[in-house]
Amino acid sequence: MPIDAWIREEVEIPEGVEVTVEGNTVRVRGPKGELEREFTYPGIKIFTEDGRVVVFKEFPRKRDVAMARTFKAHIANMIRGVTEGFTYRLKVVYSHFPITVKVQGNEVVIENFLGEKAPRRAEILPGVTVKVRGQEITVESIDKEKAGQTAANIEQATRINKWDRRVFQDGIYIVDKAGKPIKF
Repeated sequence: MPIDAWIREEVEIPEGVEVTVEGNTVRVRGPKGELEREFTYPGIKIFTEDGRVVVFKEFPRKRDVAMARTFKAHIANMIRGVTEGFTYRLKVVYSHFPITVKVQGNEVVIENFLGEKAPRRAEILPGVTVKVRGQEITVESIDKEKAGQTAANIEQATRINKWDRRVFQDGIYIVDKAGKPIKF
């Protein structure tokens, strides 16, 4: 079979991590917890072999190659999540009115943003922990997508539309995404 007749992407399974594949469902269990996700795309097969997760497709087209590599990235993120976890850091910035941030149940409550009387709220997705220490907010989870979406929810809750952002820079901003600082 010629080399172009198939695509085979592999992800190494580290020690202490257990990966099971049942049909289209991939379950990853590690020291920090367990993640499960369903991967469906016509013709792409996922299986484990010799301590690796293999994503395989015969006679791939460009879109098939892209989807196989996307599946590989998702599985690698699941493995990294159950071993290391994902952490997002946000910074509370204000110059006009002091902002108060606290966690209540499954939401983050932002009070006194631009002097508003009604508090703004951001949803915390299940499986995500949010800690507020002074002017720094930490979002942690084993699921990269849930951690990122929760951080985005908090950032979007303080978005300003009609004021000049160069003057009114008040808000909550993501400063560190999963261990990679953001450059402004």
